[in-house]
Amino acid sequence: MPYLLQVDFPYQGPWGDEMTSALRGLAESIANEPGLIWKFWTENPAAGEAGGVYLFQDLPSAEAYLRMHTKRLTEFGAPVVNGKVFLVNEALSLIDRAPL
Repeated sequence: MPYLLQVDFPYQGPWGDEMTSALRGLAESIANEPGLIWKFWTENPAAGEAGGVYLFQDLPSAEAYLRMHTKRLTEFGAPVVNGKVFLVNEALSLIDRAPL
């Protein structure tokens, strides 16, 4: 069963193309995380927030990544990291064209 991880945190930029350039190495590293199927990067400049939505193969992978990533973001200076893990209902998600 896949598990969805939702993470957000205060972030002051860079945004858009500059964010892509600045964080490409981090994205390449995340692509190699155990159990990761995919990640959507999220950014909201108006609210000063960034984060991501991840799909993992299993709960232990999602929980391990959340622990590691929370520590990393805290070391980068994020004062708060919000993370939630959800079990994915595959049958209903496929009806609504989820990329499973």
